[in-house]
Amino acid sequence: MKTRRDFMRSAVLGASATWTLPGFIDRTFAELGEQSRGSATQFATGKDDTILVVLQLAGGNDGLNTLVPYGDDDYHRARPTIGKNAKDLIRIGDGLGLNSSMPFLGSLFKEGGLGIVQGVGYPNPNRSHFVSTSIWETADINNRSNTGWLGRYFDNACEGVDPTVGISFNKSTPESFGALRNPGVSLSSPELYRWIHSGGQKAQAEEFFSELNRPEDEAPVDGGSIDMPAGGKVGGVVGESNLHFLERVALDAQVSSKKILEIAAKHRTTVQYDGTPIARNLNLVSRMIAGGMATRVYYVSHGGFDTHTGQVNSHDRLLGQLDSALKSFFTDLKKQGNDKRVVLMTFSEFGRRVKENASAGTDHGKASCLFVAGGGVKGGLYGSYPSLTDLTEGDLKHTVDFRSVYADLLGAWLKAPNIGKILGGDFRGIGMV
Repeated sequence: MKTRRDFMRSAVLGASATWTLPGFIDRTFAELGEQSRGSATQFATGKDDTILVVLQLAGGNDGLNTLVPYGDDDYHRARPTIGKNAKDLIRIGDGLGLNSSMPFLGSLFKEGGLGIVQGVGYPNPNRSHFVSTSIWETADINNRSNTGWLGRYFDNACEGVDPTVGISFNKSTPESFGALRNPGVSLSSPELYRWIHSGGQKAQAEEFFSELNRPEDEAPVDGGSIDMPAGGKVGGVVGESNLHFLERVALDAQVSSKKILEIAAKHRTTVQYDGTPIARNLNLVSRMIAGGMATRVYYVSHGGFDTHTGQVNSHDRLLGQLDSALKSFFTDLKKQGNDKRVVLMTFSEFGRRVKENASAGTDHGKASCLFVAGGGVKGGLYGSYPSLTDLTEGDLKHTVDFRSVYADLLGAWLKAPNIGKILGGDFRGIGMV
């Protein structure tokens, strides 16, 4: 694969005379070119090796109504209005069923391609969207780390590659991409990154820069709206100033945009995707994989899981959108012949409280469940379903530390060396991949 240095020399610098470049970006070329000189090439790339897709369910997904313990009477007593009955579920185990809005995931589980981790969480959990998202993204339960778990993977296992080793389809860089050197790139659509070219892109460029400079609002601790996308801080390179952040993002965008656009345009799928944001983003991920992008990690988000009021319809709808998008995505990968190379993990910052509230919804809780899907997954149930009576402050106690899932994905799937350095401790995988 081309390194950042090669791309800059052959494409960026060579074409710079025909582009309209802000002065500060022009000045950065020499500095970054010098920094990248002599850098190594990644030992494995997404062109020919395994790929991880991380899918955030932002807002705090209700695990109890996703993987439902319908055989437990305490569940029905705690949720007389919003509780699910056996007839409304896809039965997958003894007294357990998946929400019926997820027929594809139900079939995938029965075929052995879906792992479900029950009771996943961390010690001394926090119910704040902002703090808990940060903990999941940094893999640091003390919430003190300046880098994210994926950014540390980029730094430790992918030294010397261009920024597209990690691509996030978000307006801001996820905190999990926070790194000392290479935080990947973030974009809401490839077209937005075409701003650097002269012509009609100027207004788009100004809007893009305006968004980059806009302060991030902290998510409220409680009572967020159902449409709230996510909490957590914005990731990036540790220690850099706002100006350097802007310069780096702009340069990374420019270096990556032409390549991303060309690769995204190569693949025209015959698989039908919905028009939802999560389906569109997974469609883009699929196109980039089909086009041979070197990316090892993709990050997408599906928001709206903060279901405080009228939960049933909205939660079912969100899970249905997720299920349909995943069906299209994995069908597309299979047609490409790439289904064995991709594993997708969902996560949410926390689950919901066991008891429903007075508004037919649920409030911020603690442990939940997550899905790991793909050709390399050993399907089945992992961990133990938390007790509905042995609670902590009315919330479920976790039975699996989420960093054990990360250890599986980093070690067994991405083949990252020195997992302890990336996760900040000795976490054993749970044997899913």
